[in-house]
Amino acid sequence: MKIKNIILLLVLLFSATVFSQTLSLKDAVDQGVANYGTVRAKAKYQAAAHETVGQSKRDYLPNLNFSAQQDYGTVNGQNGPLYGFGGLGVASSGLPLDHQNWNAAFGALYLVNVNWDFFTFGKIKQRINLSKADAVRAQKDLEQETFQHKVRISSAYLNLLASQRLLISQTKNLDRAQVFQRLAAVRVKNGLLPGVDSTLATAEVSRAQIALNQIKDQVKEQNNKLVALMGVDIRDFVLDSAFVKQVPQSILTLNTSNDSINPVLGFYKSRVDFGKQQLKSFRREYYPNFSLFGVFQTRGSGFNSDYATNQNSFTRSYWDGVDPTRQNYLVGVGVTWNLTSILRTDKKVSAQKLVADGLQDEYDVVDQQLKTQSDAADTKIKLAMDNYAEAPKQVAAAQQAYRQKTTLYKNGLANLTDVTQAFYTLNRAEIDRDIIYANVWQSLLLKAAATGNFELFINEF
Repeated sequence: MKIKNIILLLVLLFSATVFSQTLSLKDAVDQGVANYGTVRAKAKYQAAAHETVGQSKRDYLPNLNFSAQQDYGTVNGQNGPLYGFGGLGVASSGLPLDHQNWNAAFGALYLVNVNWDFFTFGKIKQRINLSKADAVRAQKDLEQETFQHKVRISSAYLNLLASQRLLISQTKNLDRAQVFQRLAAVRVKNGLLPGVDSTLATAEVSRAQIALNQIKDQVKEQNNKLVALMGVDIRDFVLDSAFVKQVPQSILTLNTSNDSINPVLGFYKSRVDFGKQQLKSFRREYYPNFSLFGVFQTRGSGFNSDYATNQNSFTRSYWDGVDPTRQNYLVGVGVTWNLTSILRTDKKVSAQKLVADGLQDEYDVVDQQLKTQSDAADTKIKLAMDNYAEAPKQVAAAQQAYRQKTTLYKNGLANLTDVTQAFYTLNRAEIDRDIIYANVWQSLLLKAAATGNFELFINEF
């Protein structure tokens, strides 16, 4: 029986080792960037924008159309005007005879058409530049989303780690309360203390248990936030806490300078550039298009050349009708300029200019916000370091006071109120210490987010 229990214990220990692997912050960031749906979607948008650049370049190629048709019908003609409205006119060509006849034969038309807007006052080039600006915007959007997601994951990781450390402190607090409860119960039973002390000690255990349950709820909430940001299945993470008691080296060396542009600001800058390129593209619409065109066609017909004088001179043979016997070609140059489009384009240009100015205003707002955040991060770093130096002193003093009050209480030299006060002080000091240690890293993360230099933070791991 004992052997079975030992085997079961080994199995449980092995399972706990396998399924509770420590998650490092770098692994959390890498998994989150790889799995998160928004980042993956913007990577696809960026790839699509680059494909659009290639499509815009090919728009400069001439149109080359091939056409072939084979028909069977009559060729009665009639004098008079005709407009093929909506493309519904029939192009039958024949003699305008004084009577209707139903002579029908096969005919065919084969043609090649080339049409090339060879000079458009830079419209094609500007469309290419516009698509390139859109591709840059998509790239910057991907970069800023990736950057911000790394910051979000890191912040969630630190929040979960802080909650887990608070859980440890609250568990110790419950243990102390239970020890004190047992001590009070024994002394009450022996008649050394009044019964109310045991009752109050029991209340302290309940209070500590409630506080522990609240922290457990907080741990689960922070854990699930990290799960969502990482894009993985729901699980309870075991985090790497070795670094949390250390001070980041970049804070000690004040190595917080960064010459690169913040990815978030870079994205807003790309929006401004895209708006300006679109404004240039609209202004090109004021000008006309110059085109080269050429057509080569060949026709076949079942009606013979003397059909004008002899309406019996035709054949219903399919091959004779579709065999091409006449060729024509046409080349030319043309210009198209819709003068009324100038009025419409003028409003488009005015509207786009306002949009471009608005995008610049948004850029200025974000730039100011990031500068403000960077300044606030500097202050948070300084205060976090000051608190980091004080936290151990507070905990040490609170522990000493707790030990002293507990000893005095055991010897009947202190009352329950004194012990309870020391109890509260030690619990608060441990909680403050856990929060302060996490705030040191959170302040560095805030500085990295404000300056756009995530390496400043992640290189510490």
